[in-house]
Amino acid sequence: MNYGLYLSTSGLLTNMYRQDVFANNLANVATTGFKPVVPEIMQRDPERIEDGFGPDVAHHLLERLGGGVLAAPQRVSFARGQAEETGRGLDVMLGEEDQFFAVEDVDAETGEAGFLLTRAGNFSINHLGELVTVNGRRVLNQGDRPIYLSESPNTEINDIGEIVQDGEVVDQIQVMRVTNKSEITMAGGNLMRLQDPEAREILAEPYVRSGYLETSGVNMFHALMRVTQATKSANSNSNMIRYHDMVMDRAVNTFGRVA
Repeated sequence: MNYGLYLSTSGLLTNMYRQDVFANNLANVATTGFKPVVPEIMQRDPERIEDGFGPDVAHHLLERLGGGVLAAPQRVSFARGQAEETGRGLDVMLGEEDQFFAVEDVDAETGEAGFLLTRAGNFSINHLGELVTVNGRRVLNQGDRPIYLSESPNTEINDIGEIVQDGEVVDQIQVMRVTNKSEITMAGGNLMRLQDPEAREILAEPYVRSGYLETSGVNMFHALMRVTQATKSANSNSNMIRYHDMVMDRAVNTFGRVA
């Protein structure tokens, strides 16, 4: 009985994890350049195999039940979103799935500056004249430095990422290519982290679409269906836990009662 309880518990925890991931995807259905996370699950080996016991302790009925499921490392879907025309000079869309913008990331403990990745190209200029993301992160140029701009109503980004003010090129936003996307993990806030900084290739003349933004990569209907499915699976496992608890209660208090 306890074995079935453990299997149901692993199913409940795994589906609660899936529910959280799918709900986060659904919440970002309108977030520019958002990349949905795909929660992976894997089959857990039976206890005998997991603990390294030999065939002498095997039980054919328990072996047929398996070991339940476990949450596996999640992956990110980098499928490109749709192009949405805005006509705004500081809105840019990346041309390929393996390309990313670079934004500043300062270590809170050491103060060392690094970089994070994003696909969101809805940039603006703050009160200090810095080119920033919608969350206030400073956008980096080709030399990994923040971009400072003068006050000018005629500011736009051209199709190779150069920033043009009053007809003159003043800087260029950094666009990198990451071929091995397995090196990329989610960092929160519509940002991603590159585990190996050397895995990037800074492009001298990237292709970007000025006046366009990339929509979220989340399909609203698919995400909603997956949230519903994960919720139903979690409820089913929760019910099984309750049934196992009732059976054990009956076994202890009724069948185990001393006459």
